[in-house]
Amino acid sequence: MNAALIIILIIAVIVAIFSGLNAALHWLLWVALVVAVIALIAFLFRVISGRNRT
Repeated sequence: MNAALIIILIIAVIVAIFSGLNAALHWLLWVALVVAVIALIAFLFRVISGRNRT
């Protein structure tokens, strides 16, 4: 599950970069930031909880 969260975070960063290049799609920057924050919170929650599912 951690790999999926990292992939979501990478996609959010890519969307943030591309939305920064195009002023007409400025709202995508906020969407990307929200998705990145959610992915980061979920990742930190899994790390702090210490559950290891293999």
